[in-house]
Amino acid sequence: MPLDVAVQTAADRVLSSTPSRSATQPVVIDPLVDGITGDQSTATQTIQDRILAVARSKHPQFEFRPFAGRAVSGAKLAMVGTFTPVSSQGQSAGTRDNFRFCLVMGDLQSGKAVAKSVTRAQLAGVDTTPTAFFRDSPAWTDDLMIRSYIATCQATKVGDPIPPAYLDGILANAIIADAIEAYNAGRFGEALDQYRSALRTQSGDQLRAYNGIYLANWKLNRRAAAEQAFGDLADFSLANGRLAVKLLFRPGSTGLLGEGAQTDLWLQQIAMRAARRNTCLQVSGHTSRTGSPALNERLSLLRAEYVKSRLEEIAPELRGKLIAAGFGANNNLVGTGADDATDALDRRVEFRVLESCA
Repeated sequence: MPLDVAVQTAADRVLSSTPSRSATQPVVIDPLVDGITGDQSTATQTIQDRILAVARSKHPQFEFRPFAGRAVSGAKLAMVGTFTPVSSQGQSAGTRDNFRFCLVMGDLQSGKAVAKSVTRAQLAGVDTTPTAFFRDSPAWTDDLMIRSYIATCQATKVGDPIPPAYLDGILANAIIADAIEAYNAGRFGEALDQYRSALRTQSGDQLRAYNGIYLANWKLNRRAAAEQAFGDLADFSLANGRLAVKLLFRPGSTGLLGEGAQTDLWLQQIAMRAARRNTCLQVSGHTSRTGSPALNERLSLLRAEYVKSRLEEIAPELRGKLIAAGFGANNNLVGTGADDATDALDRRVEFRVLESCA
């Protein structure tokens, strides 16, 4: 369907099938995300605005409130949604040519999914440019809180329990949502305070908080604090077994693009933290699917070998503990082949913890 139709159809289905318990039911929307990366984009924000418009015009029994701590505490219902590029077979692998839009209403009192709809939207004309925070975030990992959000939408049926990790983390998520809004608006000091507050909560130990503390400190020209924050981010990700970094290269080259000071900081902290943990790593290069698959695999290996050599220069004790690998476009996370900010994670360098250096 066209995006407008897909959103209206899903929103109508979910709101119409949500059980009514009172004349007015307070609802919060936990900001919608990409169903693979967890990023927010122009598209997910547009979808959320359209859901609210459908609710106002056709479902006045729902009172939608901002996703903030006080509103979450008083809400009975929470809506989550994912918007994911998929193949014509509905898989998040191969060539993506449409979007799968999933929308779920969760009852926060019973802890169960009470309504769900899944629609498909056309790829053409949809703006998936990441919002400022996700565009600027240097790192990605397979984070428990993002997984639990995505599972709440994609892995539940009506009547199923909502993943406990999502319910436990919803207040931390509300603080982080405020922090992301402040960052996107350029209020970096306010964002830093919010990210720190989230990290102090029970479920705040998550990727977005670490990325946010690093980014806000960098924007505020607090270089020493930013260095420490990226080191903490590297430790968190390596503890999860996986750290993907947006080390962007010049087309067809092993030369790095971007701001040299940040790139040097990232590599230095990754090397130092990996050495401190006595960790063995696979350093893997990845590309988008543009160009020859054979050349992409060769180029991704050369880039991985370059990054491996940089880490060994910084921390010589890592020699013998790093393995370089090139995967070309075989493990794309986004897979649209846009070759711009929307699929930057497809051109990442990834560090995976190995059980053994053998």
